Amino acid sequence: MRPDEQTERSAINKKRPLAAIFGCSGTALNAEEKSFFRDADPLGFIIFSRNVENPSQLQQLVSDLRETVGRENAPVLIDQEGGRVARLGQPNWPTFPPAETYAKIFAHNNENGITAAYLGGRLIGHELFKLGITVDCAPVLDIPQADADPIIGDRAFGNNAETIITLARAFSEGLMYSGVAPVIKHIPGHGRALVDSHKHLPQVDATMNELEMDFSVFHAMNYMPWAMTAHVVYTAIDDKNPATLSTEVIANVIRKQIGFRGFLVSDDLSMKALEGEMQTRAQLALAAGCDAVLHCNGDMAEMKNVASGARQITSASWARFKLGNLQRHIAGEEEKEEDEFDVSEARKSFDSLIGSAGKA
Repeated sequence: MRPDEQTERSAINKKRPLAAIFGCSGTALNAEEKSFFRDADPLGFIIFSRNVENPSQLQQLVSDLRETVGRENAPVLIDQEGGRVARLGQPNWPTFPPAETYAKIFAHNNENGITAAYLGGRLIGHELFKLGITVDCAPVLDIPQADADPIIGDRAFGNNAETIITLARAFSEGLMYSGVAPVIKHIPGHGRALVDSHKHLPQVDATMNELEMDFSVFHAMNYMPWAMTAHVVYTAIDDKNPATLSTEVIANVIRKQIGFRGFLVSDDLSMKALEGEMQTRAQLALAAGCDAVLHCNGDMAEMKNVASGARQITSASWARFKLGNLQRHIAGEEEKEEDEFDVSEARKSFDSLIGSAGKA
């Protein structure tokens, strides 16, 4: 390799950010956060309710976050599913129902259920895109079981694989046509967990035959740009490590059996399902095969530990990220070319369909 080629490649490599996505503590960045984000250069950021006052404030915060890393395409994420998982709401933003509502409409009228799910994603995406938020941590593809912890519950698009696939696909298309990337979660499936992974580490003892039904939903949507791992131990695959930290689960199930080729981000490292120092959690998740780790609570000491355990994003992960950005961008441009989205009319249609759920 010529010296000039080596220098050029080195410069290109330095442009790749840290394989981490961070939250922040409040509605505006403080001096320490600006300095830390500038030096750590994380891939992106995530927004929570504590970061939100009003649209103009949030737009400014999103802009300031990207300014710290100097990348206009730095992803900014949010959990905006609808129902009980929504970081934006009244009085500044419209409300949206939980995913279960679409399934109720679908059970009465398939076409109406699909239309409602699409419009839900389209309208949520429209609100997010205006704010500069480009990634929505939705839809949930988990199939909830009757005896499972209610953490999934009404966040699911039904209770069988076929319905979930149909409605989650429509919802995802709505997001993407608004220029927002969906994140399918919690891969390879959280619906059998008997405890909430925010509080404890779930252990699922289902057989591989049983698990394959859960995997089938993710397999059907393996072309999506982003996915988020489950902090769940599947004893039939790896009886020691949760999916987030398991090479076996990520390599052989998520990447091979499910066939997911998009950008894989961990669920929040600060959840109590995981043990050990944040530095170690980050190291193990990335070593297991996550493309990036997610840390949400904005705690500076924890973020510094995550940064010390993370590494520069790999070239393969960077390529997956860029492809996901391209998919989102193309979908948004295609919609703009087809017709101008009438938000008011779409919301009227959406509200009418949602109103029919109670009559189904």
